[in-house]
Amino acid sequence: MPALISLENVSRVYGSGDAEVRALDGVSLTIDAGEFVAIVGQSGSGKSTLMNILGCLDRPTGGSYHVRGIEISSLGPDQLAGLRRETFGFVFQRYNLLATASAAENVEIPAIYAGIDRTERQVRSQELLQKLGIGDRGHHKPSELSGGQQQRVAVARALMNDAEIILADEPTGALDSGSSEELLRLLEDLHKAGRTIILITHDQSVAARAKRVVEIKDGKIVSDTGATTKRSENTLYERASQESSAWMQFSEAVKMAFRSLHANLFRTSLTLLGVVIGVSAVVAMLAIGEGSQKQVVASIETMGANLLFVRPGAPGTRIRGSAIATLTEEDAAQLAELENVIAAVPSRSGSETLRAGGADYKTTVDGVTPAWVIAKNWPMAHGTFFTDEDETRRAAVVVLGATVADSLFDNQAAAIGEYVFIGSTPFEVGGVLAAKGATAWGQDMDDIALVPLSTGMMRIFGQNYLSSITVAVEDAKKISETEAAAESLLLARHGGVVDFNLRNTASILESVEETQNAFSMLLGSVAAISLIVGGIGVMNIMLVSVSERTREIGVRMATGARRSDIMMQFNTEALVVGGMGGLLGVLIGLGVSLALATSGMSIAITPTPAILAFSSALAIGLIFGFMPARKAARLDPVIALASE
Repeated sequence: MPALISLENVSRVYGSGDAEVRALDGVSLTIDAGEFVAIVGQSGSGKSTLMNILGCLDRPTGGSYHVRGIEISSLGPDQLAGLRRETFGFVFQRYNLLATASAAENVEIPAIYAGIDRTERQVRSQELLQKLGIGDRGHHKPSELSGGQQQRVAVARALMNDAEIILADEPTGALDSGSSEELLRLLEDLHKAGRTIILITHDQSVAARAKRVVEIKDGKIVSDTGATTKRSENTLYERASQESSAWMQFSEAVKMAFRSLHANLFRTSLTLLGVVIGVSAVVAMLAIGEGSQKQVVASIETMGANLLFVRPGAPGTRIRGSAIATLTEEDAAQLAELENVIAAVPSRSGSETLRAGGADYKTTVDGVTPAWVIAKNWPMAHGTFFTDEDETRRAAVVVLGATVADSLFDNQAAAIGEYVFIGSTPFEVGGVLAAKGATAWGQDMDDIALVPLSTGMMRIFGQNYLSSITVAVEDAKKISETEAAAESLLLARHGGVVDFNLRNTASILESVEETQNAFSMLLGSVAAISLIVGGIGVMNIMLVSVSERTREIGVRMATGARRSDIMMQFNTEALVVGGMGGLLGVLIGLGVSLALATSGMSIAITPTPAILAFSSALAIGLIFGFMPARKAARLDPVIALASE
């Protein structure tokens, strides 16, 4: 069987040229299983560098290093992590315990990366603490333990995965004499139980407790008392080597993420604030945009989804006064004869002041035919609409919108039969239209007065041309065919001159939807910018976290964490920040939307913006957390452990 540890002519050089430092210079050393070896030397002798190489925390510059016959230089970072996890247990001078974790949780760390079930590792952790005499301190944080107790926790952590080799780097350096004696007796007991103990120290009295002493000076071994009898007693804990499952790693990463974020609560809150603002802005702004779009569409649909609108005006048209005179009543009559047309309503519009009693009110007056109520599908609240007979005899009758009726009369029903003056002509009120409210762009649809077209032409407008023609079709599915037929008819009647505009409700709806979609995209873009700013905040805080927790990263690597484990840890923390910020942002955004809705603003709350915003927050966390996580995963274990 090959030796447990074998170094042949190992060197470790830092720098180059005049700045070259040879921390190790041609070291050859063999350690068999079951030995208790003390490596002794003064500060700067190279003993800590030798320990880092022995524990696979560092790689030699030259020579070869074998563990159980395996050449270490042939192993990748994750294979080295596995070797540290299964073979070595580290006891550091400064304990290197995680300040935010309890004693028991610190002991469990190597088992997490070894894939041991939570229940099993908790039992194992408590057993080790109990055997080391601090079973009642498992729930205490390191700051609540004495130096000797902290070092016992570190020993328990080293034993958690049943490490074959215990590497103790100046373990008594920070302890009083009583605690030092207890620790050394503990190491002797572990040696008797079959552990291989490698003790790094500068204290000759401490080194004397070992069975073999190797002295190093200026990077060279200057003396070695030789190997002792090998031991083969059964180890304290038998466990099959295994890898942790992705789900176990993720669940533990989430737990550790919450603990880490809680340790810096104020800073975490500020980071969350950026994500929350971005997500809530996305939810609220998209709700506003979608609500306004639905309101506009609903307002247009109240006009009827089966309408065609013909307006005068095109290049080369003749202008009379302030209007364009290209449409006539005969055009409307011909359009009414087309297939699939229910009614074609000519209209002439103008602005006039209506007077009743002592009240004056300026509104829009439209001259229309009786077919207007059919085309518009607009019911009456009181009275009746004027008839074909009224149109024929140019009767002075008027139908008022609800707003006009309320402005001129105290009671809409009482207005029927009363007279209002339009200009100098009295008109009898024949009816009041049912209220329809405002359009999405704020126009009051009830602010209108209707008179027979013939009456309006003769007594109000004085000119025989139309402002528009509204065509109602029977089958809305065939509206495009009807529109094409109407266009052909008008072109033929107008001598091939395009002096009119023809549009259907569907095309208007499409234009409005396109405009509203652009508006929603604008709002969403503004909100997305704030979300990205929040993501940059996540990245900044994670970079700071990596810098502050460099030693923690080194401890995790020393206890067997692979690069992927470190990546998952920090990516999970960023994901937790994004998820928490996304959830709070969605709730706040919905709250803002509901508040705006109660104030009268048109709001459409749908699940899509909330899902989109929350997913974006998670993506932001992952994307902006990747670089800090990658930086953490690529840290050198030796440099990380030496960080202050």
